[in-house]
Amino acid sequence: MQVRKAVITAAAPDQNRLPLQQLVDASGDEKTALQLIIEETVAAGIEEICLVIKPGDREAYQSAAGGLLRSLNFVEQPESAGYADAILQAKSFVADEPFLHLVGDHLYVSAVDAPCAKQLVEVANEFECSVSAVESTRENNLPYFGIVSGPHVPRRERLYEIERVVEKPTPTYAEQELVTPGLRVGHYLGFFGMHVLTPEIIPLLEQVRDQASTAGASAPKPSLSDAASLMPSRGRYLAYEIHGSRYNLGVKYGLLKAQLAIGLSGIDREQILTEMVDLLSHRLEAKSV
Repeated sequence: MQVRKAVITAAAPDQNRLPLQQLVDASGDEKTALQLIIEETVAAGIEEICLVIKPGDREAYQSAAGGLLRSLNFVEQPESAGYADAILQAKSFVADEPFLHLVGDHLYVSAVDAPCAKQLVEVANEFECSVSAVESTRENNLPYFGIVSGPHVPRRERLYEIERVVEKPTPTYAEQELVTPGLRVGHYLGFFGMHVLTPEIIPLLEQVRDQASTAGASAPKPSLSDAASLMPSRGRYLAYEIHGSRYNLGVKYGLLKAQLAIGLSGIDREQILTEMVDLLSHRLEAKSV
């Protein structure tokens, strides 16, 4: 299996402006979050990228992509119909090929030489099946992520056979149903915002979208987790615990945390640490006055 294509979703009305935010990368260069996400994708060997956006956002995204614009195809999600529907807007682009999928409101910092997306693509190519990146996730972050559970793959570190997928479970439900052996108490395997998906995901996305449509306007908008929960019964589906961390830009202080993590992994690390110490020192002095 060779993964050549990628789909980046960025159409959610409360998150569509996040990829346009400006940051400083590990090399000290100013870039948009969108540029960082595209660079992550290209570093994984991806040749074609489809960006799913909200109507009216194309010009802003073209500007934010900078010199990386030539790598992009744009499709619009006509209305806010949920995460599953957003991915389905790229159905024609994906065709019958496996694809890397990233969300537009997450940034990634690898703990090893290989970027996070490259780590995931290599696992997917080796096992020739859908693989979702996961990270050990604290209980207090359950409202933000899909959670998976399942046993370790024998003789492979950080790799799991997915048996269950639940979108944003309650702590009580997670404790009863989604515990993964080997993780610390109160920690679960949470989606990393990055997946390699085979074409079999498309009819499952259509299925959950159609079911939600039949249920009426009051039904929750279908997510990728809803479709992914059906995958273990259709074939092998793995989770890989990435050597790295994801940063959700859409949560409180998310952009700040992402910038600090990127900066501390780069050439300006000492400067940032010095400025943080100075800031804390000034705050302590102010409190003592």
